[in-house]
Amino acid sequence: MNDASLDDLRLRLRAFAAERDWEQYHTPKNLAMALAGEVGELVELFQWLTPEQSAEVMVGERADDVRDELADVAIYLVRLADILGVDLVEVAHAKTRRNEDRFPPPGR
Repeated sequence: MNDASLDDLRLRLRAFAAERDWEQYHTPKNLAMALAGEVGELVELFQWLTPEQSAEVMVGERADDVRDELADVAIYLVRLADILGVDLVEVAHAKTRRNEDRFPPPGR
C-alpha cells in the first residue's frame, strides 16, 4: 500500500470530474447506480467459484480483473461520499464502534 490518503484520492477524483465537466452527471442517484453496477461486476467474478477458489482468486488469471473492479467500486464510493459531504473514514469508524457494541465477542 502506498502513502496516498483517501483524501488525496477524493481530491484527484474531484479534479478528474471537473476537468471533463462531468460534475453535471455526478448526482447522488447516478453515482449510487454506477456503484451498484460496479459491485455487480465484482460479484460476477466470484459468482460460480467454490469457497476455496474464491480464497485463491488473487493468485489466478482473474486477479487483474478483481483489482480493476475493486478500484471501480472504490472510485464511485469515494466520489459519492464527496458529493454527499460524508467523511468515509469517520463514518466507518462510527459504524464499527456501534457494531462492537451490538456484536460483542463470544464470552462477554
